[in-house]
Amino acid sequence: MDHLYGYSFALHAAYKGLSEGGIPIGACLVVDDEVIAAGYNKRVQMGSSIRHGETDCIENAGRLSSKVYSKSVLYTTLSPCTMCAGTILLYKIPTVVIGENETFQESENWLKSHGVNLIVLDDFETKTMFQKWCQENPDLWNEDIGI
Repeated sequence: MDHLYGYSFALHAAYKGLSEGGIPIGACLVVDDEVIAAGYNKRVQMGSSIRHGETDCIENAGRLSSKVYSKSVLYTTLSPCTMCAGTILLYKIPTVVIGENETFQESENWLKSHGVNLIVLDDFETKTMFQKWCQENPDLWNEDIGI
């Protein structure tokens, strides 16, 4: 599967979160060129402390075997936080495709040190959308990343 095509599902999920008044971070899980699940940050919508884009996506995928995760690709609009990186490592997801990592890079070195292949798309649309959202919602962004 072309990474831009796979990534489009994560970006669409981010826009869905934005349209609901939430934090616009989306993710999707692809296995054997098939989108298994998508999700987006629902901390605002659900009043949740842990429903980030990546964790929501993996929750939406349901119970999968380690064989499935070991050949998956996780697409995410923003470089993962520590919690999401821990989930990636727990399920041994080998490849993470990141839309943009200028806004946030907290866990990239940690993921790389555990052998996770990171691909950064440096997507202009994602950067523009997310940076605008951060400027308009600094308190919510700081809350989301634990500041």
